[in-house]
Amino acid sequence: MVDLRLIFFGTSSAIPTDKRNLSSIAIIRDGELFIFDVGEGMQKAFLKSKIGINKSTRIFITHLHGDHCLGLLGLLQTMSLSGRTKPIFIYGPHGIIKFINNNVDNLLLKLNYNILVNEIEKGIIIEEEEYIIKTCNSYHSINSKSYLFEEKERPGIFNPEKALKLRIPKGELWSLLQNGEEIKINGNKIRPEQVVANKRNGRKIGISGDTRPNKKLIDFFNGSNVLIFDSTYGDENTINAKNNKHSTSREAATIASKAKVKLLILTHFSSRYKNVDILVSQAKEVHKDVIAAYDLMDMKIVYNK
Repeated sequence: MVDLRLIFFGTSSAIPTDKRNLSSIAIIRDGELFIFDVGEGMQKAFLKSKIGINKSTRIFITHLHGDHCLGLLGLLQTMSLSGRTKPIFIYGPHGIIKFINNNVDNLLLKLNYNILVNEIEKGIIIEEEEYIIKTCNSYHSINSKSYLFEEKERPGIFNPEKALKLRIPKGELWSLLQNGEEIKINGNKIRPEQVVANKRNGRKIGISGDTRPNKKLIDFFNGSNVLIFDSTYGDENTINAKNNKHSTSREAATIASKAKVKLLILTHFSSRYKNVDILVSQAKEVHKDVIAAYDLMDMKIVYNK
């Protein structure tokens, strides 16, 4: 089983508080690091997490508001000063290349490693053997992206009793069948489905970024194990949410419910909320499985049964 973890480096919107840094989320899968947004000062939380500075790393920026991207240059410099040598791949909306190049030039930033920056459109932006990463446009006050990390299907569970009844010897032939290949035993063809159950879904993690709710996001996040969604406001500030192109916790829960999401994680809280229990309570009136993220929250993501 491949380990899959989520770590929150920052859960506040716009203004940091004494307990919450600005937005940043990490997915760690099998030694690979995927960072979504880098709010100002994020590198301090990153170092506290003790993840390590030389992992294979990809960084995804949802949009170019300061609370989501101003920590990027600091993180890059911290990694360089700490001895990183591997390249970093950065993805974001139009303008991310200019933002990074201008700041690297103005700060005379010298890095020990290469950075490769990609301006992205909707659709699949990364495809590897075991997972894909997709993006779509969210609905915010500027060009903004939502992201979906999705593992590909896993082989079905192998049934050794059936294999032994068919007189298939243990070893390489079992492996071939589990990987979907047909084999021959004494001239007889044996198909994988004779000894292997149906393929199993991988895990899906959705990250909304800043957004108003809309039907497009319901389709995009459909069936996710975990959805991390903009919860800047509560019911009493619905007008602010509409005017500032954010979501309330109840609206986040409505998206999660319609998208058949297993677990909704609320984040990006306005600094007016010293305690976010009220936001969780409002969301739970719509979707039963809801928690609030907090800085340095570290959780494993398991497979759906």
